[in-house]
Amino acid sequence: MNPKVVADGRATTVVVDGSRVHQTIDGFGISGAFGAANLIRELGDTPVRRRALDMLFSPTAGAGFSILRNLIPSDVAHTIAPEPSTAPAYVWDRDDWGQLWLTRQAMSYGVRTIYACAWSAPGFMKTNGDEANGGMLRSDRRRAYADYLVQYLRFYRQAGIDVSYLGFVNEPNWTTHYSSMLVDPAQAVDFVKVLGPALRASGLATRIACCDTLGWDLLADYTRAVLADSAASSAVSLFTSHGYSSAPDSAVDTGGKPVWQSEWSHGEGAWNPAWDDGSEQSGFSWAENIHNGLTMARLNAFLYWWGIWHNPNSNSGLIRLDGTNVLPAKRYYTFVNYSRFIRPGAVRAGASVGESDLRVSAFKNTDGSVVVVALNAATSAIASTCALRDVGVATGTALPYLTNGSNNTAPQPPLAVSGGTFTGIVPPRSLITYRITPRLRSS
Repeated sequence: MNPKVVADGRATTVVVDGSRVHQTIDGFGISGAFGAANLIRELGDTPVRRRALDMLFSPTAGAGFSILRNLIPSDVAHTIAPEPSTAPAYVWDRDDWGQLWLTRQAMSYGVRTIYACAWSAPGFMKTNGDEANGGMLRSDRRRAYADYLVQYLRFYRQAGIDVSYLGFVNEPNWTTHYSSMLVDPAQAVDFVKVLGPALRASGLATRIACCDTLGWDLLADYTRAVLADSAASSAVSLFTSHGYSSAPDSAVDTGGKPVWQSEWSHGEGAWNPAWDDGSEQSGFSWAENIHNGLTMARLNAFLYWWGIWHNPNSNSGLIRLDGTNVLPAKRYYTFVNYSRFIRPGAVRAGASVGESDLRVSAFKNTDGSVVVVALNAATSAIASTCALRDVGVATGTALPYLTNGSNNTAPQPPLAVSGGTFTGIVPPRSLITYRITPRLRSS
């Protein structure tokens, strides 16, 4: 296409530079915590349930989410240690609030990264005697808590599932009426120096994550504390933060360890499926969040909160379950534009653009395909000539997928790549993903 075909539009050049290598992408994901997994399971063996699972995990027909974040329950009804004891008698109901079932379903689609995270220790291990309402881990129960977490992992191993990462606290600066526990940076360091040896002694391959802070602004206090202690640093493999109190929009020193945005949503107000209404729940706002997270905070993974939820007065899910209807919001398709095409193991490449209203990121997948994602924040179309440098594609095809008010990751006519260049048009206030594959040589 020629940029001149855009009447009254703007034209620019995008340069994708494969010689500029940034972070490796671990994936995109969601959670089935607090009973969200059961919402799907209880649909029964029906086409509706299969559609719901496809929408979440299919890498061809759905979002292709590749990370599942499970809750390690601490409430009496679901915890593996329901009775106060110096040496707890662990109880495993082989259900885990529906999460074991959902984990198996996700793995059947190829999901391999399972993140198990505790919101709190059981109440009898805490200073307030309650698994909710804050309180701190008692210093004389640190080893008991470490053993408890390892036992949870063992139960999953017995079920044939290796948990990839283990988190021991969620939002450690936040006190709330449900599962919550206060852990400051010094306490986090002290605990991982107990948990690390316990996990190594178990023989499990699970790695430790820290510390699912409430927002990006709080993460650096924990990374600094962990990295400053050699024993703690060797125990922690992953840093994690949420986006609630502040968004991931700047780099944090993680000592070379990967960093995830591991939970975020905007749950307030009636269900809002809009694409571009100026709200925090809109698909366009989430496109900005993901772009900033990947390019400015250099995230290795980006997770939403629930994939599917049923409350008509909440936006905590990407998809609303209304009876037997699965109703995706536009933010769901925002994620699809990233998660279906940028696969685990992809490397973010350099991407520069001469138009400030066009936000561009680029990735090279392990299969050799190149993905360029462009978000047009302008109210007019922008034509972009994309030059591919050092990415291994000189001739081939760029397949565009468009999301905006009228389209849901909709395939557009293919564009020819010639001389390492192709030109496409990004409509106003739209998100478009180009999946670029080289032309195979005939033998």
